[in-house]
Amino acid sequence: MCLHGVTGWGGHFAGLAERLGAAYRVLAPDLLGHGDSPREPPWRIDQHVESVAASIGQGRRTWVGHSFGGRVAFEHAAARPDEVERLVLLDPAIFVPGHVALLSAENARAERRYASFDEAIERRFDESQLHRADRDLVAAELQGHLEETADGWRYRYSQAAVVTAYGDVAVPPPPFAAVRIPTLLVLGEDSYLSYDHLLDAHRKAVGDLLQVVTVPGGHTVLWDAPSETARAIADFLA
Repeated sequence: MCLHGVTGWGGHFAGLAERLGAAYRVLAPDLLGHGDSPREPPWRIDQHVESVAASIGQGRRTWVGHSFGGRVAFEHAAARPDEVERLVLLDPAIFVPGHVALLSAENARAERRYASFDEAIERRFDESQLHRADRDLVAAELQGHLEETADGWRYRYSQAAVVTAYGDVAVPPPPFAAVRIPTLLVLGEDSYLSYDHLLDAHRKAVGDLLQVVTVPGGHTVLWDAPSETARAIADFLA
């Protein structure tokens, strides 16, 4: 079960699904306010958790979450531990310092409209501070996430939902001790979103249940380090 971050969509995990192969069935819904999911509020974390749970039904699964999706997956694990066999957190936004959340929310208020698809891709590299990402990989994914409108190319998400999410990740999450589940933490070596303020507490709470892997690149690990990230996940699941 794979959950994307803010401004993303479920298609972000297509490459991971391909790399994992036929051994796994990958589910990757669009979170509320993103992609093909409803645009209307509420968009709080509780609603994301309920919406995803309602869409797939009960059952034990491995949950994978990137950025904000990591916070949603973590909250699901805290609320429904019997439904989470393993947890994979990809450079997660579990608890973001207020000044970082504010800056991100203010940046998200700006309209993202582009004259052409190529301009949108170039701007994405600048906006996301991609370090090692292959342009063709990013372009192929965004073919499904950008749409051409009467006044230019736009992403398929609600800016208001994105701003709300940045506010939510500045609120403390459930305690790490509430999620005593085998967990893989994949961190981007040059990510703007530091996990340093959480790592000791996380390790202390769950001990050997936590594995930590650092991959090259920045926050969007499935773009900057797709092979390394997929290998870490496959090893963890095996």
